[in-house]
Parts: sequence; C-alpha cells; structure tokens
Amino acid sequence: MNRTISTEVNAFSDQANTKVDQVASAAHAAVNSAQASLNDLGQAAPAALSRAAAQVDDMARRTLDRARQASGQVRDQVHRAGDMTVGYIKDEPVKSILIAAAAGAVAAGIFSWLTRSRARG
Repeated sequence: MNRTISTEVNAFSDQANTKVDQVASAAHAAVNSAQASLNDLGQAAPAALSRAAAQVDDMARRTLDRARQASGQVRDQVHRAGDMTVGYIKDEPVKSILIAAAAGAVAAGIFSWLTRSRARG
C-alpha cells in the first residue's frame, strides 16, 4: 500500500513538475515576446517622431511661402494704389487739395474730440 501511495505521489510530482515546466516555458515566451514588442516600439518611435518633425517642417515652410506670397500681393496693391493716387492728383489737382483738406479737418476734429474726452474722464 505504501508503495502504491509512493507511486501515486511520484506520478503526481512528475505531473506537477511537467506543469511547472510548461508554465515556466510559457512565461519565458511571454517575456521574450514583450521584449521584442518593446524593441519594435523603441525602433518605431524615432521614425514616428521623424515623420512628425518632417510634417511640421513642411507646414512651416508652406506657411512662410504663403506669407511671402501675401506680402508680395499687398506690396503690389499698395504700389498700384499709390500710382492711382498720383495719377488722380495729376488729373484733378484742385479736387485733390480739397479732399486732402477735408480729410485733414476730419482727422483734426476726431483728434481734438478724443483729447477732450480723455481730459474729462
């Protein structure tokens, strides 16, 4: 009877050892898989950061190009308006002087009104 119990204990011990080995093997595989995933992530992160930096760089370059283009357009419009103003003054000198005097009077009136409002307040 002792021999039967001893045999059963040995069989149970062998089964337990087999299960422990299987669990250890599975744990080892999981650790290896996690390490591989971390390595992949570590390699992917710099690439993602590099792509993001390139996109930001491209966006900044396009924004600067658009700003330069808009600046050039504004400069051209101001130049055309100046040319038109000079042409108008040459064509209508008396009218131009009257318009300038009226604009100056309006500007002086607004300035005077603003300085009086602040002095009272």
